[in-house]
Amino acid sequence: MTESTTRITLVRHGHVHNPDNLVYGRLPGFRLSTTGRKQAASAAAHLSKAHLAALFCSPQLRAQETADSLLQCHPGLAATDAPLLDEIDCYFEGQPVQVVEARGWDLYTGVGDGYETPEDIAARASGFLLHVRRQYAGQHIAAVSHGDVIAFLVLWAMKQPVEVAQKGTLDRFGITDSYPAPASLTTLTYRTSALSEIPDLSYIRPYDDDLVLATLS
Repeated sequence: MTESTTRITLVRHGHVHNPDNLVYGRLPGFRLSTTGRKQAASAAAHLSKAHLAALFCSPQLRAQETADSLLQCHPGLAATDAPLLDEIDCYFEGQPVQVVEARGWDLYTGVGDGYETPEDIAARASGFLLHVRRQYAGQHIAAVSHGDVIAFLVLWAMKQPVEVAQKGTLDRFGITDSYPAPASLTTLTYRTSALSEIPDLSYIRPYDDDLVLATLS
């Protein structure tokens, strides 16, 4: 007997309005930039023909705004809050981006106790994944989250070590930007209900390089 296919599309939020160039983490009020709204609209357009059974969303404003774009193409859905998909709990929150750039975007090594590790993030995100695989077996759902959360969840799903050094090496699984780009779509496709199954993975950044360059200007 062939079991139904279950698809989980992980959507990273779009580019964020961050004029002070801070590590914003879970700080309130960080919304999408003009470019980010365009990126989110591109993601929504790409998913417009998908038969989504549910939409889940991190509680952060930028993720909620990205989810709102998806809902414009799926008016019968509502976005369900998903704390397991929240942004990482980060020591560097509120500090200048240059601080973490100098560390190669390693937000974890040597920061002491009390903050999330890659393993912590994968544990909560995989809890979400396992839940929706059970609840929405044979269906397609979308979930809006954050870059590191998606990266570590992909490593977990592909049965790879969940380590900070691995999060930017996802091109080996077909994530052609090596790390989930803003408003990118990473779809995990499961053919069975077996917890040991390694899913098929597809990835798309649904906009052209003009919207990439706009984030750098």
